[in-house]
Amino acid sequence: MNLRKLLIIAYYFPPSGGSGVQRVLKHVKYLPEFGWQPVVLTVSNGLFPARDESLLSQVPDSTIVYKSETYEPYNIYRKLTGKKQGVAIDVNTIWKENEKLSFKEAFANFIRATFFIPDARVGWLATAGNAIKKIMAEHKIDAIYSSSPPYTCSIIARNAKRKYNLPWIAGFRDPWTEFITQPVRWWLPALVDRHFERTVFNEADAVECAWLGIIKDALHKYPQLDKNKFFHIPNGFDSEDFPKCLTQTHSNNSVIPANAGIPNGSMEGDSCIRRNDMLEKGKFTITYTGAMYGRRNPETFLQAIESLIQRNEVNPDEIKLKFVGRFGADIEKMFNSVSFPNSIESIPYLPHGESIKQLIESDVTLLIVDSTKESEEIVPGKVYEYVGLRKPVIAIAPPQSAIAVLMTETGCGRCAAQEDIESIAQIFKQYYQNWKNSSALIVPDDDAINRYERRTGAKSLSDLMNIYVK
Repeated sequence: MNLRKLLIIAYYFPPSGGSGVQRVLKHVKYLPEFGWQPVVLTVSNGLFPARDESLLSQVPDSTIVYKSETYEPYNIYRKLTGKKQGVAIDVNTIWKENEKLSFKEAFANFIRATFFIPDARVGWLATAGNAIKKIMAEHKIDAIYSSSPPYTCSIIARNAKRKYNLPWIAGFRDPWTEFITQPVRWWLPALVDRHFERTVFNEADAVECAWLGIIKDALHKYPQLDKNKFFHIPNGFDSEDFPKCLTQTHSNNSVIPANAGIPNGSMEGDSCIRRNDMLEKGKFTITYTGAMYGRRNPETFLQAIESLIQRNEVNPDEIKLKFVGRFGADIEKMFNSVSFPNSIESIPYLPHGESIKQLIESDVTLLIVDSTKESEEIVPGKVYEYVGLRKPVIAIAPPQSAIAVLMTETGCGRCAAQEDIESIAQIFKQYYQNWKNSSALIVPDDDAINRYERRTGAKSLSDLMNIYVK
């Protein structure tokens, strides 16, 4: 089969780790099945919040990867704020509202908001154009796909679209201007940023979004845009990342393989053991994976458990709360301020396969959505992994949110608003009691869950590109 070639512009690509890399990695993995050969342009010296060398094994051998150097202004930012090399910038540069900043932090934040437009990866613009020129000379590229954030990828793709006049699908995992992760800009840099955003939405042939709120946000800002050029392709899970004999049994005694969660999909046979044999004996285990900082924090979740313990409705000796990932200093402080610190385990960022293993070895998963004006629309990509594993989810998110809809659709969990401590407590208590009674925690809808396979998302993207490439 003769494959069409797709230029993919992505800052986050293996060995980058974290949630930002998964969407484009899975597109690269599955697009060849649907007639498209990825040609990836990424950075040679990216400053990633996390690295995961294990993900390199998931990049197909047939994938053509080009890399160009980028200039990282965050190195200047580190010097201004006194932060050491290796500190995760995304965790330590997002502050809570009304939090007092030091002079250095305030000044550095001003620099970031004024000059890092559209974001701190803007230094890649200096080399990406020449790299694309080389790619065009060596390959017959049929279309362009960009993965944002960082939004610099969209600007690079827009420039390539203007120069080579190829169909361009602009992919977005988050909204752009005024989103929670973006700095608050004063009027002039805000105007420049909005200009970039508007030109991208105007000039892309199609805009592919990971959650519906991104589309709503764009059309609200720019109502003159053609709504028919926006497409929703949700995130998902890759069942090939899971152990082969992981069953879809929903009782508390469901089974998993003895070597569950071995990184890179390595399996030696399909022997299975009882799930509870893999857990810490007698512990009701809840696991959170990912980053937490600022308004995405476990404060009310911990308060809910505290109230249950005080009412003697939960025994702290029977629970284990695992937080796996990158956490700001304020989050670590929360872990140590409760009356049950021995029930909490904070685990630094793990390779993706090891993170999956932590989820498999848990009774319940925890999802916390940022407390912000976008809360009802935000759908973090990791929730699909929770759902794909058929793991019960405690979702700290608005009850009328997109997350709540997903929980109802798949039968995988329950939602409570971040400020509703008693509702959070009741969800925890119900799962805890079911665990003690060896009762089913959830009854998942397999048909609904299977619609979120990553392979399905890649097919949707290929179908979209086929509209514009004749």
